[in-house]
Amino acid sequence: MVEKQGALSKMAVSIEVTTQYKMVLGGESIALNPYLGQTISLHYGGEIYCHACQRKTKKSFSGGYCYRCSQKLAQCDLCIMKPETCHHAAGTCREPDWAEQFCMQDHIVYLANSSGPKVGITRGDQLPTRWLDQGASQALPIFRVSSRYLSGLVEVIFKRHIADKTDWRKMLKGAPEAIDLAALRDTLMQQCQSDLSALQAQQPAGAIIPLTDSEPLTIDYPVQQYPVKVKSLNFDKTADISGVLQGMKGQYLLLDSGVLNIRKFTGYHIRLAVN
Repeated sequence: MVEKQGALSKMAVSIEVTTQYKMVLGGESIALNPYLGQTISLHYGGEIYCHACQRKTKKSFSGGYCYRCSQKLAQCDLCIMKPETCHHAAGTCREPDWAEQFCMQDHIVYLANSSGPKVGITRGDQLPTRWLDQGASQALPIFRVSSRYLSGLVEVIFKRHIADKTDWRKMLKGAPEAIDLAALRDTLMQQCQSDLSALQAQQPAGAIIPLTDSEPLTIDYPVQQYPVKVKSLNFDKTADISGVLQGMKGQYLLLDSGVLNIRKFTGYHIRLAVN
């Protein structure tokens, strides 16, 4: 029997011969792939620790932060979710030095297929991690841009023609139908040409670079069985969660008792046991 405990972080995922998942508890990584088909138990003891300051908190805000940090840190600001609302240039950023390192660097605009085709953005150094965290089965970079704000503006243009959200329930029911992402990219480029040209004309040379030679990536997930009906598990409602581990996809554990969004419970002190 294996037992580990600590404050939960999002699962670490990497692409090797097969996609490899690790649960992270208190900074220690536990490989999950070897436990496929085995019963795992997760116990939440009622303690939550802020992902930033590590202080104990009664409630988690903004995906793993105490209230104080959620109000103070730039990474908890609305503009992280909606980069097109960036207010760094107005001098009102919560942490301008942090923003220089995080936001004022190259970002990628991409197409992905998780529950269907969508457009998304991420930092240039976050591929393929971002796609793995979203449970994408296919992905294709389409632009490299010079800042997070600019990636948000490009995404807004594409959102007029394609979704920017993943239907997580559909994503967890199986692999989506394969899409020719390169052909979709070309179609969207034509549909968005006028708006893209206007945006590019307002930017310095090289700020928006089309990635026309990029090759699509196909991702397979370690799933033995997908759920017929998606039942969401929640530590705030049930302190003890257990079941046969049937797979991992995105940031979800797929158990025969339901699905658990690990990232949602960042900072929760969890005890893991594998029988």
